[in-house]
Amino acid sequence: MALSFDRHRRLRQTAAIRAMVRETHLRVEDLIYPLFVVEGSGIKREVPSMPGVYHLSLDRLSEEVDDIAKLGIPAVMVFGVPNEKDEVGSQAYCETGIVQRAIRQIKAEHKGLVVIADTCLCEYTSHGHCGVVENERVLNDPSLELLTKTAVSQAQAGADIIAPSNMMDGFVAAIRRGLDEAGFEYVPIMSYAIKYASAFYGPFRDAADSAPQFGDRKTYQMDPANRLEAFREAESDVKEGADFLMVKPALAYMDIIRDVKNRFPLPLVAYNVSGEYAMVKAAAQNGWIDEKPVVMEMLTGMKRAGADLIITYFAKDVARWLAE
Repeated sequence: MALSFDRHRRLRQTAAIRAMVRETHLRVEDLIYPLFVVEGSGIKREVPSMPGVYHLSLDRLSEEVDDIAKLGIPAVMVFGVPNEKDEVGSQAYCETGIVQRAIRQIKAEHKGLVVIADTCLCEYTSHGHCGVVENERVLNDPSLELLTKTAVSQAQAGADIIAPSNMMDGFVAAIRRGLDEAGFEYVPIMSYAIKYASAFYGPFRDAADSAPQFGDRKTYQMDPANRLEAFREAESDVKEGADFLMVKPALAYMDIIRDVKNRFPLPLVAYNVSGEYAMVKAAAQNGWIDEKPVVMEMLTGMKRAGADLIITYFAKDVARWLAE
């Protein structure tokens, strides 16, 4: 008498059958590519800890954005590295700041490309923290004023989406009010709602020259051990008017991505951060892993966990692989 059991392998017999029953799909439309713009000219300088990622001056930015658009990547996120920094990060909200100029240039050349502006102060402050500092303490409410000014200046420059990453309490409410009062009520907010105080950010701080000059960011970014706190943070941002929610980092926080997706109806963004990128690149360069299948598996896992969109430094590579 034959054994009775389920034959799950029937649906795995050929590549065509596996494709037919595949539950999760990674598409080029899911990708957002980060850009690091710098002052100066003729600059296309590779970030040492992030192979394939560059600092770009405005005169070299166009060729990069042209490449992104040709690959079908729908959106970029713009980070700026100014020449001058001060205590209050004034270059973050300057009309002629590096990010504002970059946004204008990108929108003039590629009107259909979605330009997302990272809204924070850490790249622009001499102390490297994401707000106003007094006696080595980051002040919440005074920081909101400067972050709102930054968001409005980015919207005036033509940013399609404002993405505040500072983790101050009330930042979505403050920025929403500021945008509305300035006539930008239709500009959405992509909130870094759940941003952990993670060790995976190291290479980004190399790229953005944003390492804090004292202490750390644990008084405003979340404790990696906490799960329930993520729901409180997301709920506040939803009430305050966020249009997207984000979980950052992604790889070590798949459970949080799924939990947030199950609880809140907004589009969910996962940030595949610099440390996650650098680890894969380093292992691939050493011949320890096969980069393409590892990256595709990793990003597909983020989609399966619940991410609708993924910010990733792999975006150009993935777009090429998907087109093959």
